[in-house]
Amino acid sequence: MLKATLRSFLAHKGRLLLSALAVVLSVAFVAGSLIFSDTVTRTFDRLFASTSADVTVQPKDDLKASVPTGAVQTLPAALVDRVARVDGVASAHADVGVENITVVDGENESVGPTTGAPTIAADWYVTDRSAVELTSGEAPRGAGQAVLDADTADKKGVEIGDTLTVMAQPGSFKVRIVGIATFRTTNPGAALVFLDPEVAARQLLGSADKVTGVSVEAAQGVTDTELKRRVTAALGSGPYDVKTADEQAKSAAEQLGGFLDIIKYVMLGFAGIAVLVGVFLIVNTFSMLIAQRTRELGLLRALGADRRQVRRSVLTEAVLLGLVGSTLGLAAGIGLAAGLIRLMSAFGMNLKTTEMVVGWVTPVTAYVVGVGVTFVAAYLPARRAAAVSPMAALADADIAGVGRPLKVRAVVGAVVGALGAAALVGCVTASQTASAASLLGLGVVLTLVATVIAGPLLVRPVIRVLGAAVPALFGSIGRMSQRNALRNPRRTGATAAALMVGLALVGGMSVASASMSKSFDQQIDETLGADFVIQNTNFTPFSQEVTDRVHATAGVGTVVRQRFAPVAVRLPDGSRTETTAAGYDPQVDEVAHVTYAQGDSAAALADGAIGMDVDFAKDHGVRVGSVLPVEFPGDRTLSLKVGALTDQDAAEGFGMQGGLFLGIATVEKYVPGGQDSVLYVNTAPGVNADDLRPRLEKALDPYPQVQVRDQADYKDLVHNQIAVLLYLVYALLGLAIVIAVLGVVNTLALSVVERTREIGLLRAIGLARRQLRRMIRLESVVIAVFGAVLGLALGLVWGVCTQQVLALQGMKALAIPWGTIVAVVVGSAVVGVVAALLPALRASRMNVLAAIAHD
Repeated sequence: MLKATLRSFLAHKGRLLLSALAVVLSVAFVAGSLIFSDTVTRTFDRLFASTSADVTVQPKDDLKASVPTGAVQTLPAALVDRVARVDGVASAHADVGVENITVVDGENESVGPTTGAPTIAADWYVTDRSAVELTSGEAPRGAGQAVLDADTADKKGVEIGDTLTVMAQPGSFKVRIVGIATFRTTNPGAALVFLDPEVAARQLLGSADKVTGVSVEAAQGVTDTELKRRVTAALGSGPYDVKTADEQAKSAAEQLGGFLDIIKYVMLGFAGIAVLVGVFLIVNTFSMLIAQRTRELGLLRALGADRRQVRRSVLTEAVLLGLVGSTLGLAAGIGLAAGLIRLMSAFGMNLKTTEMVVGWVTPVTAYVVGVGVTFVAAYLPARRAAAVSPMAALADADIAGVGRPLKVRAVVGAVVGALGAAALVGCVTASQTASAASLLGLGVVLTLVATVIAGPLLVRPVIRVLGAAVPALFGSIGRMSQRNALRNPRRTGATAAALMVGLALVGGMSVASASMSKSFDQQIDETLGADFVIQNTNFTPFSQEVTDRVHATAGVGTVVRQRFAPVAVRLPDGSRTETTAAGYDPQVDEVAHVTYAQGDSAAALADGAIGMDVDFAKDHGVRVGSVLPVEFPGDRTLSLKVGALTDQDAAEGFGMQGGLFLGIATVEKYVPGGQDSVLYVNTAPGVNADDLRPRLEKALDPYPQVQVRDQADYKDLVHNQIAVLLYLVYALLGLAIVIAVLGVVNTLALSVVERTREIGLLRAIGLARRQLRRMIRLESVVIAVFGAVLGLALGLVWGVCTQQVLALQGMKALAIPWGTIVAVVVGSAVVGVVAALLPALRASRMNVLAAIAHD
């Protein structure tokens, strides 16, 4: 049996190749994501471990803002001397480093990265643990001199002697580049500007009496843990965070972890789609191969092979296929990881492919995924093969199930579909976002499974309708192609299922994204009353100079500032909620339309007051007049009285839905050093907005990162952000279509082999080669369009239910992108034509007499 199995596998290796490609793609994305994430993690672990001081003292940062505030937590500079006097301290250095800056060159072009990585300004202090070393020029001395990192200098064309402008929170200042520093290890993608330590604090923090941290080196024989204990004891209780080198490295790695997780999960999403679609392809391939080997299996049974041996033989072929696919997939995964590493270099993160990490988990996972997928996919066809009696097999019974009833599928599909429909109905009627989202996920999975199970039941009624025009347009050729698609519902359903999965995903996400865009458009129209919105391109805060220039621009009327602050609120129900509050100027009603359940803007923005969303208030037992303890960074606490409750769907771009808002004076007092994030600007009376815009843009010309947007621009901004998610979905769709095309090609190719004698007879009675190719192409188109219709119908249901979940968050508009749906259906027909090219060509080249004599 083993020899027969190996001989059969080698005999059908061409037919199994396309199935192996599905395994290769699945394993490649899994392996590539693991190798890439392991490599980046190991690289940055080394970076953080090699550059962290023995002990670091930093301001306590218990409250994390969900959006940048521009504020820099500092420590008194006098703390350095206190730490230096601690027994066991060899040296203590005052650290100054900030990220709330913008750097531009002489042509007002930004010198910072455009990938979201920060631009960091720090004091020049070089030790054996420094991340950089001076490789050209000299160290900065005094005000007006700076050192720039080599990667940024190369990318932006900055040379020694060039003048840059640094825009910091205390104000802007010019520096001349006197040196270039090169990273000793990996450049994480940031732009680094180094200043003289004597002037760094004054220029970056506004005072020489402040520092952002203290780096401590341990004396000989003193461990990091022991030194941390001594430093902590000497400083006593206070807003300090003392960490050892290991703790600091771990903390830095955790901050990077969120970014790495996004990449990892995206790639695993691609792997999941490849696995899911590949299962359909492999099931179909093995079902057809077994159908074609009916007589061979029957002979094995007649010669004494029992059912278990037959089943084991088929599963052994599947394992061999999985091993080959996994090996190739692992190699492809290594190549994919290398490509990602090079791609990250384009974003400024200079990783080295020579330091690629391939841990033992990666190959184990690769083979588990590859072999597991093929084994599971081949199990049902193997059981079906083993269930055939020797006499039935010798009589050429079609074990693929052409004539077998579909009653079991009907019952199981109906039950699973009913459960899925019930979950989706529950999702639509739910009042809580969490429960609605859970029911949506359950409903999506169950309805997908039900459609796959019941797919063969839908083949005949749906294809008769969809393919009704084919006979009318193409005559007898069209009729034969339609009947070929109807001949084996199981095969057609499984082939179309691969395409259905991808199109269901894109259909659902297209409806959800279109609904989000329409909802945001409505919300912007309803809530945003300002003529212009001024903010940074990357939504980070900007310096006070920007606000001052806007105020000084001729024709500007009302200017309302928005500034964020991380807070923690203790609520009447005993809970403590950490969130981000927004501060506004008192004239907020002039630039926004806010709907209140109780109170008004004046009450919410008054000194000692706070406002919040009415639903949030109800959930936590808060009412107007409630006094809430509010914690700010640096252990600053005060009690604020609830002055108003808002009641509106959302105020995208205004930051008020479900959140806290208060007067900007309170934010300035309790989060000192913060920066404005947004300016809402109205024209002065008698000034036209079209006249004011060029004045604002000219006034802000020295600040290339700051954008002036009107409402139309703001809508485009939101649409572009949503489009990023949609592009990811389209990429997933592309992968699904690639595998689905492989599935259609495989099915048609095997179908041509299966119908060799039939094709020979058709050719013998006068069917031309061109007509034969057309028949196979039309069959492929009918199958592809069938899969597209099922997928889009399912996707529309998912999309509408997703919109109902979003409606609980205020996004109540429903939009269906009919243009996208029509384009997908037309594209599916094109996919059908492309997938049929090779099988049709092969069929047309058959020798007629040999085909008729084929057994």
